[in-house]
Amino acid sequence: SLEGNLKPTVQWLRDLGLDDVQVAKVIVGKPQLFGYCLENNLKPKIQMLREQGFAASQIVRILSSCPALLGYSAKRLAYRMKVVEARGSLTDKSLGTNMVL
Repeated sequence: SLEGNLKPTVQWLRDLGLDDVQVAKVIVGKPQLFGYCLENNLKPKIQMLREQGFAASQIVRILSSCPALLGYSAKRLAYRMKVVEARGSLTDKSLGTNMVL
């Protein structure tokens, strides 16, 4: 529903620091995210990124350039974070792209 899922998900993306253009890119890139549970699916993925040392600005960059990662399993996301870290790409402009490979 609009009230139950759409608005809270958009607000959550804004709370993460995404501007309206970035929110739109995420929605267009991964419209299925409105079917995901914020508490049990989306928030834990962002928490994983934070626990791995990704700064808020890096998370914004990752989400806006690679919204598909919101659909990754926890196992795949953990693997992608290791690859990015091994490449030394944490400050690279292609950070989001490296999360996809």
